[in-house]
Amino acid sequence: MVHSDIRMDKNSVTDLVSEIHRLSKKIKRQVKFMEVCGTHTMTIARSGLRNLLPDNITLISGPGCPVCVVPNSYIDRAIAISNLDKTRILTFGDMFRVPSSVSSLEKQRSNGAKIDIVYSPLDGLELARAHTDETIVFLGVGFETTAPIVARVIKYAEKEKIKNFLVLSGHRLIPPAMEALVSSPGHNIDGFICPGHVSVVIGAEPYRIFAERYGIACVITGFEVCDILQSIIYLLEMISEIKEKSVYIQYSRCVNKDGNITARKTMYDVFEPVDSEWRGLGIIPLSGLAIKDKYSDFDAKKIPVNISSYREKKGCLCGMVLKGIISPFDCKLFGKQCTPENPVGPCMVSSEGACAAYYAYERR
Repeated sequence: MVHSDIRMDKNSVTDLVSEIHRLSKKIKRQVKFMEVCGTHTMTIARSGLRNLLPDNITLISGPGCPVCVVPNSYIDRAIAISNLDKTRILTFGDMFRVPSSVSSLEKQRSNGAKIDIVYSPLDGLELARAHTDETIVFLGVGFETTAPIVARVIKYAEKEKIKNFLVLSGHRLIPPAMEALVSSPGHNIDGFICPGHVSVVIGAEPYRIFAERYGIACVITGFEVCDILQSIIYLLEMISEIKEKSVYIQYSRCVNKDGNITARKTMYDVFEPVDSEWRGLGIIPLSGLAIKDKYSDFDAKKIPVNISSYREKKGCLCGMVLKGIISPFDCKLFGKQCTPENPVGPCMVSSEGACAAYYAYERR
């Protein structure tokens, strides 16, 4: 396990880019690195980083946007719950405009449903205390970064005996999705730019399998341009065998190899891994988090609702974008029928979505 970091200054970019070009000449083949974090996707697009790289290095976006990977079935269930009397839905802002099979939370609210945007699941407890005549349902969407916080709030609700606060868990785990990608036939990922925020919680160990079993280099990366450039250098050094293929911690100012043990304990006290559906990737074993029976009083999945068979929007290729098979430019709807003002798929809605990033910063 190697830790590294770099001081950010205006001269670093030129030096790092020069080193990337030098190393790329030694490899003499096309390489693809996948970032698995929506914040990385935005940094890469906003900075124009792709334009600085040699022609034989391609950066592709993976399933790193939590809102984007949630399937329509989850959103359809949330919408069905919002139609119930004396029920209030709470959601982070990114989920508000994501289109489902038939509607969106935004449209539901315009039709009279009680749907509020919140900044923390703790806001849900406050509303539950203030509206005891309503059932408050928080949409728990996110990766290992947010799941421990939601778990802690569920524990608070149990301690305070707040029975009208529920969570509809849509939490997902990143490493199983990464393994689903590299174990699929014909994948062409040479290295992972691993997510910084998730890794603060899970540490480095879950990524070791990719280096040891699949021969894929991994670098846990910070969110500045120089962080990403330095990580690309580490990946190139591992591919060219200058360094041993392993899991490197570039983002050492925040990440250690063990992660946050307390946060994981809280998460797994309340949640348990289950097979879960990901948009574009299908059912991935043990890739989601369900509320344990011990805390079933706070599980919104127990609410009986009728959900018609869900479907994807015709022509939407978000699933292929999330798998790194295509870029947003390859979708015929991109920038035409599908825009941030009128999104067809979630990748155009979320502030961490690849399509939104390309639309804002990389349109040709």
